[in-house]
Amino acid sequence: MTQSFKSLVLQAAQYMVSCRHPLKLYFGVEAARRSSNHKLKRICCNHSISRTQMENGKKGDKSRGALVVLEGLDRSGKSSQSRRLVSYLEGLGISAELWRFPDRNTSVGQTISSYLSNKSQLDDHTIHLLFSANRWEKRSSMEDKLKAGTTLIVDRYSYSGVAFSSAKGLNIEWCKAPEIGLLAPDLVFYLDLPPEKAAERGGYGGERYEHLDFQRKVAEKYHLLRDDSWKIIDACLPIEDVQKQLRDLALDCITTCQSGKPISQLWLP
Repeated sequence: MTQSFKSLVLQAAQYMVSCRHPLKLYFGVEAARRSSNHKLKRICCNHSISRTQMENGKKGDKSRGALVVLEGLDRSGKSSQSRRLVSYLEGLGISAELWRFPDRNTSVGQTISSYLSNKSQLDDHTIHLLFSANRWEKRSSMEDKLKAGTTLIVDRYSYSGVAFSSAKGLNIEWCKAPEIGLLAPDLVFYLDLPPEKAAERGGYGGERYEHLDFQRKVAEKYHLLRDDSWKIIDACLPIEDVQKQLRDLALDCITTCQSGKPISQLWLP
């Protein structure tokens, strides 16, 4: 990222911080397989029909991919389970992609990466708005993918941004404001792991937020964000048991989206 662009990004974020009003925080955008073989065949059949429609240029407007998000504390197993789930879906012939936030490949994401690795310092409000901007950067691409029939398995999303920033002491509604209008997940898996257990896992402590006391606060904030789209998964279970639960629930969700569930937006009034 050029120095001039980086400066513009930081200046924009700092301006949004100074505004403080939620309506000004949108960055230029309006704000497992089932035990029944029959259900598995139905999903694969639906996917085959969708693929044929796409190849013929006749894909309907209603059938689409699902937006599935994995959330949880650091070292709760999100990344590993996300990869396993994508691999499983692809093995069934279902179009699926793995996405991660922050996306450290974008210009904004590179600034975030520097901050997370303790190579730079930023005000808490500023870094929160940059995390949100990173998700807005990808919104249009996400929607295009879903409409084309691709299921997105997303490792962290807006809930992480709000939980971590509010755990620092920022107002939770202020933290949610710039996320309003992003795509709402069809399904959120929360990998529930006690902070003490997470701290015992390999690699813990390598990044800025991997401290036990802080992770406890993050867990409390996550609890406040739960809604009907959330499924709580016991991440203390063996990897294979967690994997099976994710597969079963994800396949149900994909079927619903293929059947015409409309795309919705996050946290709209």
